[in-house]
Amino acid sequence: MSGPKLFEPVTVGGLSLANRIIIAPMCQYSAVGGCMTDWHLIHLGQLALSGAALLTIEAAAVVPEGRITYADVGLWDDATEAAMARTLESVRRHSDMPVAIQLSHAGRKASTDLPWAGGKQIAPGAENGWQTFAPSPAAFTAGDTPPQALGLDDLKRLRDAFAAAAKRAARIGIDAVQLHGAHGYLLHQFLSPLSNQREDDYGGSLENRMRFPLEVFNAVREAFPADKPVTMRVSGTDWVPGGWDIEQTVAFAQALEARGCAAIHVSSGGLDPRQAIPAGPSYQVPLARAVKQETGLPVVAVGLITEPEQAEAIVATGDADMIALARTILYDPRWPWHAAAALGATVTAPNQYLRSQPRQYRDLLKGRG
Repeated sequence: MSGPKLFEPVTVGGLSLANRIIIAPMCQYSAVGGCMTDWHLIHLGQLALSGAALLTIEAAAVVPEGRITYADVGLWDDATEAAMARTLESVRRHSDMPVAIQLSHAGRKASTDLPWAGGKQIAPGAENGWQTFAPSPAAFTAGDTPPQALGLDDLKRLRDAFAAAAKRAARIGIDAVQLHGAHGYLLHQFLSPLSNQREDDYGGSLENRMRFPLEVFNAVREAFPADKPVTMRVSGTDWVPGGWDIEQTVAFAQALEARGCAAIHVSSGGLDPRQAIPAGPSYQVPLARAVKQETGLPVVAVGLITEPEQAEAIVATGDADMIALARTILYDPRWPWHAAAALGATVTAPNQYLRSQPRQYRDLLKGRG
């Protein structure tokens, strides 16, 4: 009798993963000047001991003005690179879990306050605020300072910034790069007709709206080692009539696949305050399934996946190849252990924790090395 599909190994773009559980990128809003702090060591360190297959570092801005908040992590200069390298060095001393990074630019959703301080936009000139940039000068919400539209020279500069960040990631030994094309941030802003109102070669038709995100992907794919995967996170729909939708997502995924994308992580929403999201368990899985059915890309499903049997059903039925956890694994950092126990699988744990194995699960935990 075969074991659970969730705990079968999988290979993504040459990267071997021990199971199908991915830790999604989760912003911590705890950096100083873009540099990781001790909080990131604590946060990433505990997740690296969770038994998941891949740990993804939160959205790292490729330029300072690309941060969501003033306390976001960045990877744009030697200081931000050195801080991340120090954190990774400590984490890897005690975990051999592969580590990916999400590279991002927040576009018009940048320059906001910390979520627990309200999360509203901070105006240019105010403390911790700056002018935002986007495909078009349309604000995210009424009352926000409108972004400045990016010119052609700006687009080249940002492509180069994504590529430079990918080179820094490679230099510190990052195993994979994910480009953030979801949740209403810059690359998603180019894709959606709701936020992209350009009249040049980067706006209008689907082909034109995909142009800049695909140029960024090409630049990062060229900059990052060929034997390491570059993936993309997308919003499968804006949940707003006339916006980005699953049919356009499939076309974008097919274009990414043709360019050597190693996997696609399908989320949704985040672009427009009018979104009407039918949130519930596995509510985004149909979006992942649609991409899975129309491409050969490995697909990651995410969104209110909380139960082991639920996760197993998603991968066992072929709706997706992997599942990603964010809030779920923050609430329960040992979720992969508990899922392995529920499904009758084995998971890697720190040697220091092996004595915690419950009596009724004698084959649950295996030591590292």
